[in-house]
Amino acid sequence: MSDARTAPAGAARTRSRPPPPMAMLAELTHRCPLACPYCSNPIDLTKASEELATEEWIGVFEQAADLGVLHLHLSGGEPAARRDLVELTRAAVSFGLYSNLITSGVGLTEERIYSLAEAGLDHIQLSIQGISPEGADRISGYKGGYDRKIAVAGWAIEAGIPLTLNAVCHRQNMDEIDAMIELAIRLKARRIEVATVQFHGWAERNKAALMPTREQVERATETITKAREKYKGILVIDYVPADYYSSYPKACMGGWGRVGLNVTPSGRVLPCHAAETIPGLSFETVRGAPLSEIWYESAAFNAYRGEDWMPELCRSCERKKVDFGGCRCQALALAGDAGATDPVCIRSPLRQHLTRETERYPATSSMGFIYRGR
Repeated sequence: MSDARTAPAGAARTRSRPPPPMAMLAELTHRCPLACPYCSNPIDLTKASEELATEEWIGVFEQAADLGVLHLHLSGGEPAARRDLVELTRAAVSFGLYSNLITSGVGLTEERIYSLAEAGLDHIQLSIQGISPEGADRISGYKGGYDRKIAVAGWAIEAGIPLTLNAVCHRQNMDEIDAMIELAIRLKARRIEVATVQFHGWAERNKAALMPTREQVERATETITKAREKYKGILVIDYVPADYYSSYPKACMGGWGRVGLNVTPSGRVLPCHAAETIPGLSFETVRGAPLSEIWYESAAFNAYRGEDWMPELCRSCERKKVDFGGCRCQALALAGDAGATDPVCIRSPLRQHLTRETERYPATSSMGFIYRGR
């Protein structure tokens, strides 16, 4: 098993050349008016003065298209905090990239939505925190956010931009999933992603308030199953179940360095949004190396590709090409070793520890939040 503080030495020697990435997440900025207590961005956020300039981002988009990227996700923070958002969108479209804006809606106006539509924006993914102004705004830490989201959804539909709602679910709103799906129908969304909170970043600091109960998770799964049947052909419902209650880990990001890459506001290139939590890995920036070189040759991207890095438990498992050993960042957070079997796996020797972790937060746990950046 590899040392959590170093990249596995053998992986780079025997690895095969990976396919080009299909998707890139462009974290345009970490600035955001919301203070969501489950935010997965780093605790230490990139300052505005360190962000890539317009011309630099456009150069990254062109490199991504040349590399083979098909889907570009414009994210943050809140990407609408960038004054050049329309210009960046127009440039991405000119390179043939499918453009998806991941937004809270705050900072978008009707005029700006129509400008994005004219620039060729392909899709908007709008976050929702709850089904009422009071509940949603309490979770996001931003008064008036819910009303702006509803307005943005309407403007997007009127402008002809396909809409997805993204509902991050946790202990304090998981009982509202059916109502969130109904809201998606009312807003004429084509898709809703019901994503159980991932415990990275600020979410790790808010486990007591966010950890769902087993009963909630079971009801959520049943609700999703029934809703998919009810709205078949009307609404696509994607579901990211709770890791801590699953039997097997997910193929995080489709597998480390296999499907997509992230570019941070300062241009650092990562295999996943939380990868910087792993000590010993050095991540290059687009200011210092071409995107294709980073994708194919960098030590960080090759650290957990292939099978050589895997402990024997994973290497000998029939699921190794299904989940690729699970999430490396989660393995580090829960096992103290980024090269360990993801403790979510029922075969992990640490699985019982994970089960006990969920039991630490009974239904009577504190409901208060530690808000991001406050």
